[in-house]
Amino acid sequence: MPNISPIETVDDLREHLQWAIELEHSTLPPYLCALYSLDPARNPEVVEVVTSVFVEEMLHLTLAANLLNAVGGAPLIDTPRMLRGYPTTLPHGDRSVAVSLGSFGPEALELFLRIEQPSAVDAPAESDSYETIGQFYAAIRSGLLTLCSRLGEAAVFTGKPARQATDEQFYGGAGRIIAVTDLPSALQALDEIVEQGEGAAHHDVWDGDHDMFHPERDEVGHYYRFVELKTGRRFRRGDTPATGPTGDPVHIDWDGIHTMPSNPRTADHPPGSAVRVAQEEFNHTYSALLHLLERAFNGSPRLLSVATGEMYGLRAQALALFEIGSGPTFEYVIPADRRLRSEDSRLIEVLPDGPYLVHGQIPLQRKVKVVAPENDDSLDWHRTETIPTEEIYALCRCGRSGAKPFCDGSHARTSFDGTETAKTGSYTDRMWRQEGEGISIRRVGSLCMHAAFCVGRTKQLDDWLPDTTDSDARAHVMWMVDRCPSGSYTYALEPDAEAIEPDLPMAVSVIEEEHGLASALWVTGGIPILRADGQPWEIRNRVMLCRCGHSGNKPLCDGTHRSIDFRE
Repeated sequence: MPNISPIETVDDLREHLQWAIELEHSTLPPYLCALYSLDPARNPEVVEVVTSVFVEEMLHLTLAANLLNAVGGAPLIDTPRMLRGYPTTLPHGDRSVAVSLGSFGPEALELFLRIEQPSAVDAPAESDSYETIGQFYAAIRSGLLTLCSRLGEAAVFTGKPARQATDEQFYGGAGRIIAVTDLPSALQALDEIVEQGEGAAHHDVWDGDHDMFHPERDEVGHYYRFVELKTGRRFRRGDTPATGPTGDPVHIDWDGIHTMPSNPRTADHPPGSAVRVAQEEFNHTYSALLHLLERAFNGSPRLLSVATGEMYGLRAQALALFEIGSGPTFEYVIPADRRLRSEDSRLIEVLPDGPYLVHGQIPLQRKVKVVAPENDDSLDWHRTETIPTEEIYALCRCGRSGAKPFCDGSHARTSFDGTETAKTGSYTDRMWRQEGEGISIRRVGSLCMHAAFCVGRTKQLDDWLPDTTDSDARAHVMWMVDRCPSGSYTYALEPDAEAIEPDLPMAVSVIEEEHGLASALWVTGGIPILRADGQPWEIRNRVMLCRCGHSGNKPLCDGTHRSIDFRE
């Protein structure tokens, strides 16, 4: 017999909400495999259905994390418990339901229908070994009500509101992210999860939301969306669970689906083989995304949209696996073996085709270029604002975010190509030198982003060198070099001496140039930067990173933001 009401303490409640997080995540890999396997051009309707379910399952995961945070818990995401190997069962659920990985098809549809199966109106709440997801959430609801009645809301909802993900984080699907701070908002969050899954009030196919792709349409619950695909028809008003769908036909092109073996494993292939290497790369990336999610739910909620966007971006890796006759295995990779870092040291990571991930609470600020009013000559940099950040934050690299300078996942939805083309050799190996009197000028031209501090209203920096016998002219050259934001120019006092760098703080500055032109991200103070392949760039005092998405020298800025008139 299932244990009907074991949620007797706040610790019990926290344990069950952690189970809810694991439950919501357990549905993501099967839905992602099905989604990746579909050719969007040949199966657009099916892609929309599976995408909508996946996005809403991410919402449910977020709501479960908000609930756990609200009662003083700490969501655990980056753990082997999230990826226990396939086939598996729903965490703490009906062990007769085998959850498998595979392409979209009749077998996958039957699995999805079983996962999303609605509970009967009179079904008992079941907090363990539940038959349906609805019964599990009914047990959580019952336990929450009982604890609040016995202890009072203040004793139950002890979490920090700042840890709540909110509608400020980009979501994009049906429903909404509900910040949980008290009993009414907690019940709203539970209702959102259950109604999107099985329809409203256990007897209606509609979930109360609108279709994320067709806002003019009412949306049905997850279970009934899969019924539509199985029967080949949409529900229309007046239809019920008993009548089934009687509306417009739904077309499925069964030949427009990539095939993959059921429940593949890396162990099925020898180490170093093309299939195993591709599977390991996928697992490496997905496990790193679990870390992003854990950080998002433990104090850095802005990372939520980044992690969701990166899940979309995994499609390219999945397609590569389909091409060689296999598929993703979703096996856990321990943090020590990953490219993306888990520690809190100060560094910036360039995510593949994604944003800049900034670790260690590096200060973020805005700076504007000060120019001469009569001719726009570049004069200096002026700090205008310190931007509040979380401990880890992601900065837009594609130029399309609606939350600039922060990433909102737009890179994944717009298929941003962030391929890095900048040269990786050291500054010393690539520089050329020009000598003046008492000053040695060095330059690496490929670092230039054309901020124009080396171009004065009378003459350029190079033309000043013959005049450096004069101490004022020499000081002016030093002034010009010190304000070069990319560090393309440096100087020393002797030909073979070490370069003298301006004293700049460890910070990231969002740059605005003349006439409101949005420029690059100015990284100062010798902050380490990792390339998308995990290899380090040379640590330098001044680096300008592209944020318009169009540089021909990615990830570095090359001044293209001017030619495209990039604005924030």
